Amino acid sequence: MIPASASVRTGGITSWPARAEAWLDDRGKPAWIAAMVLGFIFVWPVGLAILAYMIWSKRMFSRSCKMKRSMGRSAAWNSSGNSAFDAYKSETLRRLEEEQMAFESFLQRLREAKDKSEFDAFMEDRARNRPATPETQREDA
Repeated sequence: MIPASASVRTGGITSWPARAEAWLDDRGKPAWIAAMVLGFIFVWPVGLAILAYMIWSKRMFSRSCKMKRSMGRSAAWNSSGNSAFDAYKSETLRRLEEEQMAFESFLQRLREAKDKSEFDAFMEDRARNRPATPETQREDA
C-alpha cells in the first residue's frame, strides 16, 4: 500500500501543509490529538487552529483518517471479479492518465509561450523607452 504522503507533491510553499496533513493522517487520530496538545502547550493559537481544523474537517468525530484516505485510493484498483470489466477499467484508467499527461504538457507549452510573448513585449517596450545616448545618435545619423 502506498502511504498517503507519497501522493502529495513536494516542494513549494503551499505543499508543506499538505505534507504535514498527510503525515498526520498516516499516523491516525492520536497524532492529530498530540499535535493539538503540543500546539496548546507551546503556542496556544496553533493548538486552537488545529482543534478548529479537526472539527471542521470532521477528523475529531470520525473513523481513522488513515483508513478513510487509504479506502478512497484503493477502491479504484480493487478487482470487481469480472475480468472483462477489470480489463476495461484498467484500459480506461491508462487512457485517462495519458490524456492527463498530454494536457499537462499542453498547459506547460502554453505557459512557456505566454512567458515568451510577455518577455518579447517587455524587451520591445524597453527598446522604445531607452534614452538616446551619443552612440545611438551617431548610428541614427
